[in-house]
Amino acid sequence: MSKVILALDQGTTSSRAIVFSHDGTIRSSAQREFRQILPAPGIVEHDANEIWSSQLEVGRAALRNGSIDPADVAAIGIANQRETAVLWDRGSGKPVVNAVVWQSRASAPVCERLKKGGLEPLFRGKTGLLLDAYFSGTKITHLFEKHPELKRGAERGEILFGTVDSWLAWNLSGGKLHITDPSNASRTLLFNVHTREWDDELLDILGVPRAMLPEVRTSSEIYGQTDPDAFGRPIPIASMAGDQQAATFGQACFEPGSAKNTFGTGSFLLLNTGNKPVPSQNNLLTTIGWQIGEDVTYCLEGSVFVSGAVVQWLRDGLGLISSSADVESLASGVEDSGGVYFVPALVGLGAPHWDPNARGTIIGITRGTTAAHIARAAIESMAYQSVDLVEAMQKDSGIVLQNLRVDGGASVNDALLQFQSDLLGVNVLRPRVAETTALGAAYLAGLATGFWSDLADIARHWALEREFTPAIAADQRERLCRRWREAVRRSLDWAAT
Repeated sequence: MSKVILALDQGTTSSRAIVFSHDGTIRSSAQREFRQILPAPGIVEHDANEIWSSQLEVGRAALRNGSIDPADVAAIGIANQRETAVLWDRGSGKPVVNAVVWQSRASAPVCERLKKGGLEPLFRGKTGLLLDAYFSGTKITHLFEKHPELKRGAERGEILFGTVDSWLAWNLSGGKLHITDPSNASRTLLFNVHTREWDDELLDILGVPRAMLPEVRTSSEIYGQTDPDAFGRPIPIASMAGDQQAATFGQACFEPGSAKNTFGTGSFLLLNTGNKPVPSQNNLLTTIGWQIGEDVTYCLEGSVFVSGAVVQWLRDGLGLISSSADVESLASGVEDSGGVYFVPALVGLGAPHWDPNARGTIIGITRGTTAAHIARAAIESMAYQSVDLVEAMQKDSGIVLQNLRVDGGASVNDALLQFQSDLLGVNVLRPRVAETTALGAAYLAGLATGFWSDLADIARHWALEREFTPAIAADQRERLCRRWREAVRRSLDWAAT
């Protein structure tokens, strides 16, 4: 048996590569940030070439850092930022425009037009999604309206579309693979989660030619090999999963009712609902978690657009801290937020509000408010937004949350996780291996190649690092959440007034 799995974790602000051993522990890793292109308020773009070059660079570096021979890599797994839309030329393999990032509100006018046409119930029924600029299908429509020549090229089969998983697989394989998996396809507004196929009616409405779409494969299978130039020898490419579904898999949330929350750039809470899609009545998303063979796992998801990114804004926008790691020490300088609430609607609000016109709001400021209070309110905003998601999720599913597994960059913040446990009134569990997105991609790739035998084999590797238990009374919890809901109400629809 080969000794390791290489997971490529392509995120919104950085590309990571992590090498995992058979026991699920990290052997080596590498990470590199890349540019965020912000041409206008609410518009977020990436250079797809930088996504690829940074991901290849860290993949090679992770092998070097662990002194790992590529011959010892059993497979490569891919996890990726999901709804970001990449368009490239089939012949040259080069991007034809900047990638439109999932955070970008560029296609909001397209969504509003479709809503006014009464089409949201159709999209919701087939895809499990709302008509929102978050998803990649309307991003394609937006790009076609802005650059009509791209649509003509797509109709001729010359211009290809993919989310970041497809873009990486294309480049890793030297242009041989144009593929995606159901977890990513189910985030496009083009994919029917019931039939698990691209939907011709939705394609026609959005004006997306089928010829430009990737082939949908399962989340765990050997799709092909890397081009020898990538790592010096061919390596099987054996998994693809959207980052949040990969993290759910990496957290071993294999049973219906199990849930995880990832505190990343955004915050994403997923609840395993089993082998059938559960429609949401509370503005959550019905999504495919993963597909292994013929077995499909569905999830309910709540997506928060700005979570850990609020800390980046404290650093880059306000200059309150010099590095993201400094936020915990700054916030610990005060016992609480001093009545300050920070609604981080910097690019609108996602679930369960779905208000593209909401804007960031800091409320409750007095003469006694300090930078520490604002930092603490920023951290607490991550936990409050998770409470909103859990409340909606419990209503939809009828499942009462027993505990919450957490991961992502901000999960190292003990104060955040304690506050999260306090607000939810349940235990919050932080695993020993925090890089669960990459771990999930590795597990899916390892299943495809026999590196791990089955889900039970994987579940045995999950290990607890620390458990946080509620420490406040129910009446205090309700008072805090009531004030949060009032702060959110004041942020809504701000840009439209």
